Amino acid sequence: MSDSELSRPPVAAQGEAGNPAGAQNGADLEAAKYARNAYKRVMAEMEKVVVGQRRVITEMLMAIFARGHCLVVGVPGLAKTLIVRTLAQVFDLKFSRIQFTPDLMPSDIIGTDIAEEDPETKRRFFKFFHGPVFANIVLADEINRTPPKTQAALLEAMQESHVTAGGETYPLPLPFFVLATQNPIEQEGTYPLPEAQQDRFMFNVFIDYPAEEEEMEIVNATTSDREPQVKVVMGANEILALQRSVRQVPVTPHVVQYATRLVRATRPNRDGAPDFVNEYLAWGAGPRAAQYLILGAKAWALLSGKYAVTCTDIRNVAPSVLRHRLFTNFNADAEGLTADKIIARLLKTIPQPSEKDYR
Repeated sequence: MSDSELSRPPVAAQGEAGNPAGAQNGADLEAAKYARNAYKRVMAEMEKVVVGQRRVITEMLMAIFARGHCLVVGVPGLAKTLIVRTLAQVFDLKFSRIQFTPDLMPSDIIGTDIAEEDPETKRRFFKFFHGPVFANIVLADEINRTPPKTQAALLEAMQESHVTAGGETYPLPLPFFVLATQNPIEQEGTYPLPEAQQDRFMFNVFIDYPAEEEEMEIVNATTSDREPQVKVVMGANEILALQRSVRQVPVTPHVVQYATRLVRATRPNRDGAPDFVNEYLAWGAGPRAAQYLILGAKAWALLSGKYAVTCTDIRNVAPSVLRHRLFTNFNADAEGLTADKIIARLLKTIPQPSEKDYR
């Protein structure tokens, strides 16, 4: 995703051909204005606590408003937990952090039935005690350190927004957002997420080291007695309303076609795949990638203060949507080609719609 696009406050766009901003009605403009103001207020509160990482915060907000989840990759100490906890405070939502370990069981996440006894009737019964997954924002720390059975328990909750225990189904609180972290350095004793499970995450967010000026500010802030206080910007009901607004943002056929062509071009040995895709990729993205390209673009468009999706919005979210869905082969690894480099090449190769596509 373009840092230049997502590291500055959004501004209302004039729209591409075929997507004129003037075609919006009053209700649409009001929804876009509300989303843009909400974004600016959230960022203002987040910046009281978090130094830099504006792109990361923006992508997390986009995922929340699009009803998606994030897989975050970054070395320890880059404020992943701080960002998520502060988001929960700004949104006035329940926050839960789960430290994934090799001995973690599914019941440690979901909860379990405990046998109890009625003090009056002496009748024994089972009572379900909720696990830490029953929160609005869940930080799954180092998800690749726990066995696949436990990973699957969390991913089922992400997909279905409910859990099943003892034959009973328990709905999770809404909104429900999972941020799972992975440490890219230490791989010994880990259980990498299978490709099908990675596909459940809307975005793969990469957290990089801060700039020198930002790192100096971090050091100054964290070694003093300053304790910044953040204000609540919105609650669960407002977030759910914004999630509905994102889904209602219109998308013209040419934008859908561009997103679909971009995803289909990642599949090696298929019609329309560029030569470098056939050479360097073992597997490409599935249909869910195109869905998330559209949803992510809708969320970014709304946060930008416009009620229309453009191909530029698709391009802005493409790296975070595609990087965990493209699997390189030996040729790419030998030449040091990463998924991000291949995505950048794809964005240059797959043409955007021409003027005739807008008619």
